[in-house]
Amino acid sequence: MSVSMLSTFVKPMHPEGRKFVAIAAAITVVLFLIWDPLGWIGTGITVWVYYFFRDPERVTPQRRGVMISPADGVVSLMGAAVPPAELGLGDTPMMRVCVFMSVFNCHVNRLPLAGRITKVAYRPGKFLNAAMDKASEDNERNGLAVETPDGLRYGVVQIAGLVARRILCWTNEGDVMATGERFGLIRFGSRLDIYLPAGMEPTVMLGQTMIAGETVIASMQASANAEPSEAGQPQAGQGQ
Repeated sequence: MSVSMLSTFVKPMHPEGRKFVAIAAAITVVLFLIWDPLGWIGTGITVWVYYFFRDPERVTPQRRGVMISPADGVVSLMGAAVPPAELGLGDTPMMRVCVFMSVFNCHVNRLPLAGRITKVAYRPGKFLNAAMDKASEDNERNGLAVETPDGLRYGVVQIAGLVARRILCWTNEGDVMATGERFGLIRFGSRLDIYLPAGMEPTVMLGQTMIAGETVIASMQASANAEPSEAGQPQAGQGQ
């Protein structure tokens, strides 16, 4: 019981966060030497930094014909939009679902649907509020184009936000990844845009809360009663 309770509140931290927690902890020690109340403020900030970089395990649905959310957060925008030109997905509008991540969300990003990474494209830009529609065009971003084993093509784009200053992506062109597998992280508040492949329809609503690697964000209507994927399909988090 005690182990279960501990795991409820204490989540694994992504290695990317270690240096930031160490810096915050060192500053906190100095603040305690100056004045105890400042030290306690530093303690709170250190805990928040750890919390920001948490990387909990997720149970990814393995049903055919579904896409999962690549990010924790809230659905902030939905509608047809032309994908970024650098992804090579064409100039025909695709259904886009945008998930906004606040500074309190887990920021580890996961692949919405298994496939081969055909393109990884980074573009520098501004740092506007990621909740704004024009952030898709103007902000710094990093996009992945993915082709599924069934030949579907879709895009997922990491977009920097007002306070985000670093987009991290750990995958490369040609990599084959599983649904829910970690592919990147954005530091401190940002957005993920998902450009759905043909035949996929959103299963979420504006304002709905997303859990990366778990919440079904879109599905193929014809696959509503599909059987689970074959045994042996890579599970989220394997091979990392």
